[in-house]
Amino acid sequence: MKFSFKNDYSEGCHPNILHALLQTNLDQQAGYGEDDYSLQAKELIKEKIKNPNSDIYFVSGGTQANLIVISSILRPYQCVISASTGHILNYETGAIEATGHKILNINTEDGKIRPSDIIPVLEGHQNIPHQVMPKLVYISNSTELGTIYNTKELEDLFTFCKANGLYLFMDGARLGHGLTSEINDLTLEKVAELTDIFYIGGTKNGALIGEAIVINNQDLQQDFAFNIKQKGALMAKGRLLGIQFLELMKNDLYFDLAKHANNQAMKIKNAMKDKGVKFLTDTYTNQIFPILTNSLIAILAEKFDFFVWEKINEDHSAIRLITSWNTSDEAVNRFIEILNK
Repeated sequence: MKFSFKNDYSEGCHPNILHALLQTNLDQQAGYGEDDYSLQAKELIKEKIKNPNSDIYFVSGGTQANLIVISSILRPYQCVISASTGHILNYETGAIEATGHKILNINTEDGKIRPSDIIPVLEGHQNIPHQVMPKLVYISNSTELGTIYNTKELEDLFTFCKANGLYLFMDGARLGHGLTSEINDLTLEKVAELTDIFYIGGTKNGALIGEAIVINNQDLQQDFAFNIKQKGALMAKGRLLGIQFLELMKNDLYFDLAKHANNQAMKIKNAMKDKGVKFLTDTYTNQIFPILTNSLIAILAEKFDFFVWEKINEDHSAIRLITSWNTSDEAVNRFIEILNK
């Protein structure tokens, strides 16, 4: 039997969600997200972010969320600023470009964007109207490299965006992991305060499918539902998404699951640090990027699934290990046992 550290959606869903879906299966409800469960879930999210004026929409996945948000916010001549590691740039098959919007990428060592990174992009796009107009800054928390934004970093970025007429959009596919990291000082309430739009990722944290788009900027709320429908994301049986987020948000299950995933990753990270292993980035979430010898990677690959992330030299490569809400102690302990041999 192989254990998988390949991604955080290898599992099905948390039993509470399956139970809730089964228990409510024969209840007749309105369609298209107007069911009682979806409405309750939206109100619960508004309570947690302490913003009753935010609009919330449930969609099936992260790529769908990114595509709908960006294509609905931007005018045809406007573009997106992203870190070079950004999901929209590398892992979405040109979905954003297919809607007619260029992505301007910024090289960063840790996957995070700072105001100083954006200034040269803005200065380099002053040949109006011959160049695309930068209008939206796309960030992820946690990032694709497992790093997180602290409150000061997000405050500085949001303030800069407002001063320069830019929207700030946070990809929250792994938001739970970012907010439960042992070094995190952000809250869900602060994320809502310091972004125009963000989403809460369920797919990578205990749900079968589903992301919750949260629109905080009221100027961007008008007619957003039309974009959801036009892009094929308005589920007739919207209850499927609403029930899942209601279960995840009740009693903070969402954060408990993310914290478990982080803790399991940190057990492996600390065991590796004790062995003198170096890392591509210093992360405190459920993604870690250790640099190992190719011979050790081959041994580990016999018992575990993971991605070989980057070749470092002839003898060493960085791998990516991702733990999930359901990663067992057995899997972690066996990995550490082989590492110690």
